[in-house]
Amino acid sequence: MAEEWTVLKLLRWTEDFFREKGIAEPRLDAQALLADLLAIDRVGLYLNYDRPLTPAELADFRHRVGRRGQREPLQYIIGRTEFWSLEFKVAPAVLIPRADTEVLVEEALRRCPSAARILDVGTGSGALAIVLARELPAAVTAIDLSAAALALAAENAAAHAVAERIAFLPGDLAQLPAGPFDLIVANPPYIPSGDIAGLMAEVSAFEPRLALDGGPDGLAAYRHLARQAPHCLAAGGWLLVEIGVGQSEAVRELFLHNGLSEIFIREDYAGSPRVVGGCIK
Repeated sequence: MAEEWTVLKLLRWTEDFFREKGIAEPRLDAQALLADLLAIDRVGLYLNYDRPLTPAELADFRHRVGRRGQREPLQYIIGRTEFWSLEFKVAPAVLIPRADTEVLVEEALRRCPSAARILDVGTGSGALAIVLARELPAAVTAIDLSAAALALAAENAAAHAVAERIAFLPGDLAQLPAGPFDLIVANPPYIPSGDIAGLMAEVSAFEPRLALDGGPDGLAAYRHLARQAPHCLAAGGWLLVEIGVGQSEAVRELFLHNGLSEIFIREDYAGSPRVVGGCIK
């Protein structure tokens, strides 16, 4: 007689397996994978502890557990993540939006409450462009080098009913659209090339290198953005960028050198410098 695998038994086994594999949050990941498979929430798991899985469900779950055991990000396995309290579709073609990036949105809304023309550089999943289009009466241009990323971002925009106000275009941060824009936002690649291999496996082995690699010192994207911003921004317009660890002063100097003013550095809620901004007078 085949062994019966109930919800509770599977959760316990999976948690132990993930812990052995070095998964940071083994219990939460086990719950998230099983809840997604069964189309219930975590409370639903507790209410169904004694429910056995069907052979098809069990095979599907084992496949998902195997992927996570190889350190594939949970968000890619279930195909979505949350940002700004909204759900976004994600896939290996795009960087997974992080909660830390929400401070970039906060600063955009604070500095440019009436921005009418916005450029999102390296849009990825479209998270920044979509949130800003929902929060501001703006026309947004969103560029990315990846055709797969642009297609996914367009799906997300349609899901959040802002597709008609966002133009998703192929583009490189080394050659920005002419504008003029009232606001340019970017969460650019900022990891020094030599540091990528040492990142956690979920990032180094699965997230797109195009969205991670910031060149030898991690600052290549900021040089391009700071150089072009004075020519792409309208008077009073802002350039706001997310930064990596230890980069705030270097990015600040790049902004100063290229004529940006009112430069500020914003920390995230963990106390780390996260956003640098400057405007054109």
